[in-house]
Amino acid sequence: MQAIANYTITEKIHESLHTLVYRAFRPTDATSVIIKIPNGDYPTVSELVRLRNQYAIAKNIESPFIVKPLRLERYNNGFALILEDFGAISLKDYIRLHPLSITDFLKIGIQIAEGLEQLYRHRIIHKDIKPHNILIQPETKRVKLTDFSISSLLPKETLSIVNPTELEGTLAYISPEQTGRMNRGIDYRTDFYSLGVTFYELLTENLPFSCTDPMELVHYHIAKQPMPPNLLNPLIPQAIADIVMKLMGKTAESRYQTAWGLKLDLEKCLQQLETTGQIEPFPIAKGDMAARFQIPETLYGRETEIARLMNAFERVAAGTTELMLVAGYSGIGKSALVQEVHKPIVAKRGYFISGKCDRVKRNVPFAPFIKAFRDVIRHHILTESKQAIANWKEKLAAALGNQGQAIVDVIPEVEWLLGKQPPVPKLPPPKRKIDLIWCCKNLFEFLPAPNIR
Repeated sequence: MQAIANYTITEKIHESLHTLVYRAFRPTDATSVIIKIPNGDYPTVSELVRLRNQYAIAKNIESPFIVKPLRLERYNNGFALILEDFGAISLKDYIRLHPLSITDFLKIGIQIAEGLEQLYRHRIIHKDIKPHNILIQPETKRVKLTDFSISSLLPKETLSIVNPTELEGTLAYISPEQTGRMNRGIDYRTDFYSLGVTFYELLTENLPFSCTDPMELVHYHIAKQPMPPNLLNPLIPQAIADIVMKLMGKTAESRYQTAWGLKLDLEKCLQQLETTGQIEPFPIAKGDMAARFQIPETLYGRETEIARLMNAFERVAAGTTELMLVAGYSGIGKSALVQEVHKPIVAKRGYFISGKCDRVKRNVPFAPFIKAFRDVIRHHILTESKQAIANWKEKLAAALGNQGQAIVDVIPEVEWLLGKQPPVPKLPPPKRKIDLIWCCKNLFEFLPAPNIR
């Protein structure tokens, strides 16, 4: 049998593109452990950071509902993460062989809520709650949360927009704000949405949104309401369906605010079921009292300006070209206003790019435009499929002709798409200055530019 870091491998449990998971035997004290290592001889920095993160975040949590990391050891060119083994399998594998009864679902859900309550107390956002990351011991039905590789110890995070295929977390379970397209930060309540999707799958054996296109799936999470689970499975009581739908609220404020409040409702369902054999509808979330004061991330007093932006976007989506300037003092909320167009852009399968007029770079011509287009190439175009990249290359090559180097000089990322470009004749400084002034004059003269204040 193979050996890893002085442990004898007894079984391969899981293999993914980035990691391998084994069950192993530790001869020194005759203990069974789980070992997680990178899948490859030369792991990336990101893969190593995720293993280290999983150990560092969970090592200080003493909870019967969290898988305990034991050690992080050097192994080949990376790390081997040693975890406790309590004879469990993933909940995803378990439900394939054992469809859950309502009683089993409630008992499992209560344990998961306990685990999330422990994370809340330690100021941890898991960010990847799903059946694959919930372990269950088949005989005792003990449940523990695992895989803290992308978890955060920050009470709140702000995400930038990237291609859906590059998002942290699992797209089928990800919360609307975790897509980066909701103009909202993420906190511990992002895990409640993912738990709602998980509950939905446990109860119906289906995901609430089943599509293969990443951008379409992001749009569903942001804007579409799933079919209530009791319409797919009439055996699901209305109270449980209400709990699941509340967990899957589109905004963090509309979900449960504490895992404790969720646990109380699940326990009430279980108590009714064990006492009377059925679960009667009841008002949910009555015991859901948040210990932290949370200010809703909603824009107030900007309805007129938002309506202007939305109307302009609809006109542009229909085929027109417009330029809108948003002006105001520093800190007044210009960026927050502009980012309100995230949702309709996703619905139209468009790109959101932005650039800010910075005092430090005010001597750089077109600095905001340059930053915006560099970002769209780095974070969107180059992360798409080979066919999509080929289409972009063809369109850019046709548009730029033999003047591609002029754009490469200010947006170097264009060369990654088009390759080396032929040099363009160098103009003397006075001529270049006149050309820039002419470009700016024409840009703002021929494009309508309403100023929103």
